[in-house]
This record gives sequence, C-alpha cells and structure tokens, in this order.
Amino acid sequence: MANRSEAELARLFEPILAAAERQSSVAERFVHKDLYRIYLATLWTNVVMDPTAAGIDEDDLESAHDVINLSAAKVVGEEQAITAAFRFINSKDGERAMEQAKLSRRHRQLLLYFCSMILDPEGHRRWMGEVRKPQR
Repeated sequence: MANRSEAELARLFEPILAAAERQSSVAERFVHKDLYRIYLATLWTNVVMDPTAAGIDEDDLESAHDVINLSAAKVVGEEQAITAAFRFINSKDGERAMEQAKLSRRHRQLLLYFCSMILDPEGHRRWMGEVRKPQR
C-alpha cells in the first residue's frame, strides 16, 4: 500500500474532495470558502491521525499533502490550501465559521490543536515538551 503514485492518491481523495466541495456549495458554481476550509482542515487532520483509515501509509503523507493541496487550490485559489485552511481556522473569522457550522467543542479543539502543529511547529514541540514533563 505504501508509495502510491500521485495519480492513485488523486483517485483516492477525489471523491472526498468533491463531496467537500458539494457540501460547501451555496449555488451551482459558488463555494462557501470558509466552510470548505473547515472540511479541508478536518480531512487533513483525519488523514494525519490515521493514514490507514484513509487508505494510505504514513510514507504516503507527503504525496497525499501535495495532491490534496493541488485539488483544494483550484477551489479556494490558495497555493498552499491546507496551511491556509489552518491559518483561517486559527483566526477570528475561522472561529466564527466553526461556530456557524455548529462544530462540536471536541472538533474545534482538534482543529486548533492541529493549527499549533502546522502553523508553529517549534512552539508546538516546546509546548508538548512542557506538557510531557513529569509533575513534581
């Protein structure tokens, strides 16, 4: 299963990305980009947390990231669509969008946790180091 080609990954993720686009459509040709970004961030979070559930191996994550980014960029018009989605989630507008989408508290917390990993990996590592320190 490891080392899937980009074409295989594109076929694997196409139905999921198409569903996200349909679910965030507000008219035949218009996508609610804020809602799409929530779907995109949720997709990437799930893929990273359990690649095998997505039908890939951990070794495929980098290529999957590229494939998903390329597809999502066509919808939201942002070259680094996954990172941009997490940047959005981490903003006031993102918080408002998650509230409007009625995301559960747990879902929001998970997305915000991934924001820290993606947007500030060094800060996240320091924070996790503090969390893992034995209590005195």
